[in-house]
Amino acid sequence: MKTLSLLLTVTCFTFAMRAAQEPSLDQQEKQESTWVFPKTEETLEKAFEFSDPDAFRVIEVDEEPVLDLHQASKYRAAVRSPFGIALIKDVEFGSFVMTCQLMQTGREYGHRDTCLFFGFEKPTRFYYVHMASQADPNAHNIFRVEDAPRTNIAKKTTGGVKWGQEVWHDVKIERDVEKGTIRVYFDDMDEPIMIAEDKTFTWGRVGFGSFDDTGRMRNLRITGQMRRVKGDAFPKKDGEGD
Repeated sequence: MKTLSLLLTVTCFTFAMRAAQEPSLDQQEKQESTWVFPKTEETLEKAFEFSDPDAFRVIEVDEEPVLDLHQASKYRAAVRSPFGIALIKDVEFGSFVMTCQLMQTGREYGHRDTCLFFGFEKPTRFYYVHMASQADPNAHNIFRVEDAPRTNIAKKTTGGVKWGQEVWHDVKIERDVEKGTIRVYFDDMDEPIMIAEDKTFTWGRVGFGSFDDTGRMRNLRITGQMRRVKGDAFPKKDGEGD
């Protein structure tokens, strides 16, 4: 009996020491990690999943791999929201700072856009930033899709952005889940072009695309709370029909 009692004591002590050394799930989620855009075409092709795989491709521009939304996406979600969406596979983010370079490759008109997605829980629940040439209730804003057609939530926006032709632009998003703040920067990293406050979604996938235009992304970098996630972002039933 003394031997068994000693064995149990040692076992419990070992387990307690191991538990103390290993961070809890909550601690892991609060630790900062960094996700970096793959540097080869082969790895980049495997890093994202798409609302419409035929609309996206990986190309090389200036000897760098680029994610190219090169044609109109045929995807349609169950509620009115962007069509062309590429999301990072297998991970989701809480609070983060995202930087990347974007190029709009379509014609010039008021709603000419590229989008960045975050807090993506499923195809009917997510946030996205719509950066367009001109601002109106449906363009150049921060939007929330919550099991209903998108709703603009920004309390500050500019009048639009100048995409130009064949021009790369520096873009940054700062997302603080606890405060609910969202700040978007375009070329000028000191003054945001959009500000919103919303706590509807916390953790979710992150990605790039457009409502119904074409565009490119490179040099994406995300630093913040990151954790693994399982499952497909776009079940087939959500992409069927109009």
